[in-house]
Amino acid sequence: MINQLNSSFTLFLSLLVEAMPFLLLGVIFSGILQWFIDERKLITYLPKNPLLGAFVGSLIGFLFPVCECGNVPVARRLLIQGIPISVAIGFLLAAPTINPIVIWATWTAFRDQPEIVVLRVLFSLTIATIVGWVFSFQKDIRPILQPTTARLLPRAKPLVSQKLDASPLLQSGTFFLGRSSTSLPLESMGLLQGSMTTPVESQFIGVSDQITINKNINLKSLFLAPNRQRLLSLLDSIVQELRELGGVLVVGSAIAAIIQVAAPRELILNLGQGSISSIIAMLTLAAVVSICSTVDAFFALSFAATFTSGSLLAFLVFGPMIDIKAVGLLLSFFRSRAVVYLIILAAQLTFIMAVGVNLYLS
Repeated sequence: MINQLNSSFTLFLSLLVEAMPFLLLGVIFSGILQWFIDERKLITYLPKNPLLGAFVGSLIGFLFPVCECGNVPVARRLLIQGIPISVAIGFLLAAPTINPIVIWATWTAFRDQPEIVVLRVLFSLTIATIVGWVFSFQKDIRPILQPTTARLLPRAKPLVSQKLDASPLLQSGTFFLGRSSTSLPLESMGLLQGSMTTPVESQFIGVSDQITINKNINLKSLFLAPNRQRLLSLLDSIVQELRELGGVLVVGSAIAAIIQVAAPRELILNLGQGSISSIIAMLTLAAVVSICSTVDAFFALSFAATFTSGSLLAFLVFGPMIDIKAVGLLLSFFRSRAVVYLIILAAQLTFIMAVGVNLYLS
């Protein structure tokens, strides 16, 4: 019993240490989106066709290497910016696999089986695109989102109100509802004439000189004050999301460690030779062990001698999309039935493709 507890605690720490840097990377990148990307311009560049949009969203992961811990905050930020659900789902499912780091790691592990590397990329792209396209039929996505996320989605506004209202992405505390700050009055930012000079200074400065100084200082303030507010908003958002998602990650890692130690490993290994049973076993193992996509290829390599190629691909494709940690993070902004749909669709498509590989190679 004590040995099992020690093993569980060791696995828990290893999962947490392995996943936390990638979660931090995802949260930071999520905040960078808030700083640099104008959601209106980004939407104009995306394909209008849902299927093509899902495919483009799947490819975005190649530019932003985040794993299954870091892709969740990024996908949520994309939704808040007004990105179509098909694009966000495509990125959510494909980003942990379709990025140069994971592709390189898979090639390093399966250098003698290059078909594993190629099929992993193709299967991940195909599944992410199909699932994203299926979710595009949900025209109003608010019913499948948690209320705190649904109320942050952009709404159609008249042009006049768009000019007067601040973008929700430029407000602090965007993760927790009700904590977003209002726009600062001009007086508090020192943007009104005379606000940057004191009464004492005005006694020694002529009227014309004072106007010149005020103009110089106010022009500088007009440039610096909004950027400073955006930076504070960025840091606040990063801290809020990291605190909330970090807590979910800790719980998910603990559950994964306990299940991994309690699961009968010998039984799983005995199922490895069957064309169907091996796939089911590796799908289950992928969801349970919750290994980061950057190193899961080396874990799968240890089963290469006893498991079929289709089952290895099932592990490498399904694990980065759906595991215990990812489910916990998904529930932070998706409702439970949406997460169930994601799991079922991803598992079914992975199973069908893995069976096809086993039948072709047998």
